[in-house]
Amino acid sequence: MSTTRKPIPFLTALTAPERAEFDAVGERRRFTDGQEIFRQGEAAAGVFAIVSGRVKVAMRGAGGREVVLQFPGSGALVGELAALSRGARAASVSAVGDVETVALSTEDFRRFISANPRVAGLVVQQVTALLAEADRQLVDLATRDVTGRVAARLIDLADQAASGDQNVVRITLALTQDDLAAWTGASREAVAKALAQLRELGWVRTGRREITVLDRAALQGLVG
Repeated sequence: MSTTRKPIPFLTALTAPERAEFDAVGERRRFTDGQEIFRQGEAAAGVFAIVSGRVKVAMRGAGGREVVLQFPGSGALVGELAALSRGARAASVSAVGDVETVALSTEDFRRFISANPRVAGLVVQQVTALLAEADRQLVDLATRDVTGRVAARLIDLADQAASGDQNVVRITLALTQDDLAAWTGASREAVAKALAQLRELGWVRTGRREITVLDRAALQGLVG
């Protein structure tokens, strides 16, 4: 199965003048590990661009079960869908480790993209990528077993952390098995078995809240 080409992170894609204007309009905000940035169901008050660190985007489904959608990192824009639609937050976002952001109110963000048509195109690309990723996760649930889904998520994280075609990649995100279970639509026990299988194959090494991909190519071969 082919993978969707992800767009360049929003902040990285801005030109120097665009970035300077974005920073001037916005406000620097910092969050600590586990701190909630915004909550599912609340009114959209603005957007955040991640300067450093990583956040968890998750929804609460039936029975209060958490479903993790993604772990955006440095450069990513978060909250743009609700800001553009003026609707309620579809998901909650919380910091994973220390996070620094630039925050813009909904009105400031809308004015910024209206004044910068090229940036409006970048935002459309970001939204399109989000929708494509959601579709990919649905296909994963329908067509891959738990081991395949875990491998696919590890490839996603390795791709973000790797330099070029690096085959051995240390994933610095402090990812728990509960997080991985919520991200793959599986139980914690099933994820633990999948990781054990990948360890036995020599493709990954795991520690306390740490994963190292030892054979990225082999994981990619499993996923297809």
